[in-house]
Amino acid sequence: MSTATKPIHIGRKISRIRELKDMKQEALAQALGISQQSVSILENSETIEDAKLEEVAKALGVSTEAIKNFTEENMINYFNSFYDNSTSTGINGMFNPTHCTFNPLDKVIELYERMLQAEKEKVEYLEKLLKEK
Repeated sequence: MSTATKPIHIGRKISRIRELKDMKQEALAQALGISQQSVSILENSETIEDAKLEEVAKALGVSTEAIKNFTEENMINYFNSFYDNSTSTGINGMFNPTHCTFNPLDKVIELYERMLQAEKEKVEYLEKLLKEK
């Protein structure tokens, strides 16, 4: 078994940061002036040249060092640093209505409505295909 350290997979780090910023590949592609397929290839790349990494970092609104040093553990520590005992009313203050800018149930309902609409569109499309045959 090799004792060599596993190489940093910079593409996965870019992908994870993009996801954490709630950004789709299409949005990153547009910011970079490339296709969504090129972003997918980029995110599957183990290494990326420094100039391209600088462009990606700028589009994501982070530094190149943030991308290079990104780990899930660092992100957990970063978000945990926002914990404040003085405003806590529940698990890490999650249920403090003064800090919540949206109703989580509204978001769940919104998600289900979008999923239901997508399913309806699929059914309509499949019915259309069956009628054509």
